[in-house]
Amino acid sequence: MQASAQSERLDRMFFALSDGHRRSMLDRLGRGTASASELAEPLGIALPSAVKHLAVLEQSGFVVSEKTGRVRMYAVEPKAIRAMDTWLARHKKMLNTQFDRLELHLAAKSKRQGP
Repeated sequence: MQASAQSERLDRMFFALSDGHRRSMLDRLGRGTASASELAEPLGIALPSAVKHLAVLEQSGFVVSEKTGRVRMYAVEPKAIRAMDTWLARHKKMLNTQFDRLELHLAAKSKRQGP
């Protein structure tokens, strides 16, 4: 995937996760598929609002849907979670490397200055 396309995908993913209702929907979908009304009810939001939140989750790749009869069922898409996890792990590794270097630098500086 090209860098700009990957960046745009991550932007959509972080935007999707920026809302508490959408995070709650993902938490619920982690336990299994659900309809929009099943996802809206415990959050106390109207069905049209839930559908809009689900559209954001679907566009970001976190959720897939399938229409069965008159009901659209939603499920978590594990590939999106893995993609975000990979990005976070890579950045965590970079930060840890920088912290390790800082720790070595401070230890060396402390040794030079003495007690």
